[in-house]
Amino acid sequence: MRTHTLGGSGVPVSALGFGGAVIGNLYTEVTDEQAHEAVTAAWERGIRYFDTAPHYGLGLSERRLGQALRSFPRSEFTVSTKVGRRLEPTPAHGDDLAHGFAVPAAHRRVWDFSADGVRRTLEASLERLGLDRVDVVYLHDPDDHAEQAFHEGYPALEKLRSEGVVRAIGAGMNQTEMLTRFVRDTDVDVVLCAGRYTLLDRSALTDLLPAAEERGVSVVVGGAFNSGLLADPRPGATYNYSEAPGELLDRALRLKALAERHGIGLRAAALAFCAAHPAVASVLVGARSAAEVHDSADQFATAVPAAFWQDLRDTEELA
Repeated sequence: MRTHTLGGSGVPVSALGFGGAVIGNLYTEVTDEQAHEAVTAAWERGIRYFDTAPHYGLGLSERRLGQALRSFPRSEFTVSTKVGRRLEPTPAHGDDLAHGFAVPAAHRRVWDFSADGVRRTLEASLERLGLDRVDVVYLHDPDDHAEQAFHEGYPALEKLRSEGVVRAIGAGMNQTEMLTRFVRDTDVDVVLCAGRYTLLDRSALTDLLPAAEERGVSVVVGGAFNSGLLADPRPGATYNYSEAPGELLDRALRLKALAERHGIGLRAAALAFCAAHPAVASVLVGARSAAEVHDSADQFATAVPAAFWQDLRDTEELA
């Protein structure tokens, strides 16, 4: 597994990373054993970058990831988590499926990009992870909190980096406009862009990726399959966490047929597309089992023929 360094931070990440939302019971339950086996399989396949967040299963993803990683030398893996949603205990009433996670609603999320909120959230994450440090911290989805994120949250992360508490800082979002602002107007090492640089949505090429290349900022890509459509295009498949519109489903099916004509799977092409850009340091893929990890690693390792990219350029699929 090849590795890259995040910006000028010196923090290494494997080209394929483990996205921790799924082991936080994203949509459906995953057992502790399945989660542990998934993380262990990722290690066996050379994955050394693991991403999580308090938001994922109200802390469940962090607890499971930390537990699984305790078997491995701390100096040999990179962990990122996120700040901006502080978890507060609350009497459990029902589940958290309204936020996408099949866990008891025993906490509530409080948006907080204040300096104090950043430190408190990171301290709680370290406790759940059972680690003495994380390597990377992202401001998580500050879309509606730009003022506080830029003027309070970001300076707090910069201070944590200068103190040596964390080694790299950035922001993670499902849009490119504000991420581009972080790249241009701050000293972030990395940004995590979810769903905006895929075979179906290349909007990051307009602003974010050129800015990142110019400034020497790394990009981590999440959502390479646009939440499911590019993994398995079929009626009912999801795109950006909702049922895919018919037009996009048709486009995904055409991409799948093109990939198969070249002897590869659509997932292999989707991952290769994300990884090929020079600004991209790592592509995150979630997995709820060891089998899914091995499949993703196999797809990532698949060589995509140059003729596939040429045919893609010759069709409307890259229009």
